[in-house]
Amino acid sequence: MNDIQALVQRIHDSPQQSVVAVSGAGSQAVAWLLGVAGASRTLIEVVVPYGSRSMIDLVGHEPAQFVSAETARDIASATYHRATRLREGAPPVLGLGCTATIATDRTKRGDHRAHVATWDDERVSTYSLLLDKGLRDRAGEEELVSLLVLQALAEACGIEPDLELGLTDGDKLEVERQAHPDPLSRLLSGSVRSLTVHSDGSMAVDEPVHAALIPGSFRPLHEGHMEMARVAAGMLGVEVFYELSVVNVDKPPLERAEVERRMEQFSGTATVVLTRAETFHKKAALFPGCPFVVGWDTAVRLVAPRYYGDDETAMLTALAEIWAHSNRFIVAGRKDGDIFRTLADVPVPGGFTPLFREIPEAAFRNDISSTELRSGA
Repeated sequence: MNDIQALVQRIHDSPQQSVVAVSGAGSQAVAWLLGVAGASRTLIEVVVPYGSRSMIDLVGHEPAQFVSAETARDIASATYHRATRLREGAPPVLGLGCTATIATDRTKRGDHRAHVATWDDERVSTYSLLLDKGLRDRAGEEELVSLLVLQALAEACGIEPDLELGLTDGDKLEVERQAHPDPLSRLLSGSVRSLTVHSDGSMAVDEPVHAALIPGSFRPLHEGHMEMARVAAGMLGVEVFYELSVVNVDKPPLERAEVERRMEQFSGTATVVLTRAETFHKKAALFPGCPFVVGWDTAVRLVAPRYYGDDETAMLTALAEIWAHSNRFIVAGRKDGDIFRTLADVPVPGGFTPLFREIPEAAFRNDISSTELRSGA
């Protein structure tokens, strides 16, 4: 027991914070972690998805097998993403998932087994344990799986655990470690939700954003965008980033080469957040509380039922969801033919007026057109 307490103390003393989910076994590891002072430095949250619907809700789909290496990795990925959202500040985070089937109050025909996975910024590690069925009672199997959970967590924290699992010749443990693909590949494949590319070229996967966002296609990035960012930053008192979705509503996803070309425009000058959020209610769910800086033409589309399949209810629901996520729209005027249109020309539905705020024409007016720039007009 002293060895366990000493290892837990080393885990608590490491900088990593984690969200841990255990199902079927592994709860003793949670008790060990909570039993040593400093657990709040390690654990952001503990989840116990015992019911099938709870597991489906956590990983976002129904697993082909609830106890498998793949499901453990799905849990670890889900808990990693929860950790990135729930952490305070910017500590390194990881997710851990355990799914197991062990001895219970009835005879089981299948194997007694456990799968543990950890997921961090760099890699996913999977531990698959086949237990010597009948050798241990439930308490003994629970202890073994919990020791494996503790070992996996320690290794993910960069600690070499001096822990004896007590495996026998009838037990079989396989460990697999796999580095993640490069960040952009992960975004394009859908395994991450956002990629923040800072002006110095550094990248952060699923990094919390505490800034206003200017969404756009940026074909090309031009002085109008940059001036709008400067004005909005002054109005709001926050940084302004650009947001580019690699997925479009009515066009094929952007190819990697095209994404890289558009990213290059921001190098050395601004931060761009790449996402797979092609609609504003998806952006709001991804970046709660962030103001969106948009032009008059975008604001008009936001409140036009035809952009929601001619379904006014769908449009109102989307606006309500955006409001619920505490996002707001900062609207800049745009030239429409010979007329300069402003927020006053946007038919905002009744009750949603506080969702929109205007950038006055006196503060910002830039008639540069991306379409004209592309056509060479």
